Amino acid sequence: MPLPRRARRSIDIWPGFVDALATLIMVIVFVLMVFVLAQYFLGQALSNRQKALDDLGRDMASLAETLNMQKAANAALQSELVASKAEASRIEAWAAGLGQDVAALMALKDELEAKIAQMDKSLGEKEGALTSERKVSDEARAQVALLNRQIDAMKQELARIAAALDVSEARDKEQKTQIADLGKRLNVALAGKVEELQKYRSEFFGRLRKVLGDRPGIRIEGDRFVFQSELLFDSASAELGVQGIEQVRNLAVTLKDIAKTMPKGVNWVLRIDGHTDKRPIVSGRYPSNWELSTARAITVLRTLAANGVPKDRLAAAGFGEFQPLDNADNEAAYAKNRRIEIRFDQR
Repeated sequence: MPLPRRARRSIDIWPGFVDALATLIMVIVFVLMVFVLAQYFLGQALSNRQKALDDLGRDMASLAETLNMQKAANAALQSELVASKAEASRIEAWAAGLGQDVAALMALKDELEAKIAQMDKSLGEKEGALTSERKVSDEARAQVALLNRQIDAMKQELARIAAALDVSEARDKEQKTQIADLGKRLNVALAGKVEELQKYRSEFFGRLRKVLGDRPGIRIEGDRFVFQSELLFDSASAELGVQGIEQVRNLAVTLKDIAKTMPKGVNWVLRIDGHTDKRPIVSGRYPSNWELSTARAITVLRTLAANGVPKDRLAAAGFGEFQPLDNADNEAAYAKNRRIEIRFDQR
C-alpha cells in the first residue's frame, strides 16, 4: 500500500541531517589539527630557547677555562721574568768583577813593560851582568805574554756576557709585552663577566619588584632588596610571623624561577644580611644584637631553602647595629636600621 504524501515528506529530512553531522565532524577535525600544529610550534620554540641557554652556558664555561689558562700563563711569565732579572743582576755583578780584574791585569802589564824597558836600557850600561839581566828579561816577557793571553780570554768572556745581557734584555722586553697583552685580555674578560653579572642582577631585582610590588616595608636600595624587620619578625625575636612566612614563601617562588633561567656559567649566590638598631637588646636568648641579626638571617635562609631555593646558592651574615642606614637617635632611624637585606652577588 503506498504511503501518504505527507509521510514521504518527513522521511526526506534524513539526508540533510547527515550532511550537517558530516560538516560538524570536519570542523572538529580542523580544530584538532590547528591545536596539534600550535602545540608542535610551541614545543619547537621552547626547544630553541633551551638550546640557546645551553650554548650560553657552554660559552661561559669556555670563557672561565680560558681565564684560568691566562692566569696560569701570566703567573708563569711573572716567575720567568723575576728569574731573568735575578740572572741579569748576577751577570752584571760578575761583569763588574771581571772588569776590575782586567783593570788590575792591565796595570800589572804596564808595570812589567816598564820594568822590561828599564832592564833593556840597563843592558848597555852593565855588560858584566848581561846574562842575569837577559834571564830576568825573558822571565818578564814570559809573564807579559801570559798576561796578554789572560787579558784576551777575559775580553772574550766580557763579550760573551754582553751578548747574554742583550739576549736577556730582549727576552725581558718580550715578556713585558706578553704580560701587558695578557693583562688587557684579562681585563676585557673580567669586564664581560661583570657586565653579565650586572645584567642578571638587574633582571633579578626587576622580577622581585614586579612580584612583591610597592608594599610598605619593602624597598630596593642600590644592589640590595630590603625588608624591614617588623614585616617579618616580632621585637627581639628571630621567629618568622605569619605575614613574614608568607612574604618569604612568595620570595622563594620567584627565586626558584630565576634560578632555573640562570646559565650554568654564572656562579651566583644570594646573601641574606641581618641588621638591628643600636639599642642594646634585652633578651635572655640573644646576648647581643650580633646574635639576633645572625639568627634572623639564618631563619630567612632556612625558610627559603625549605621552599625549594638551591642551598648552594644561599649564604647568611649578621652585622648587628654596626652598618646603620641612618645615624639619627629617633624611632624612624631605628626602624629603618632594623632590616633584612638580600644581595645578588658572585662567588
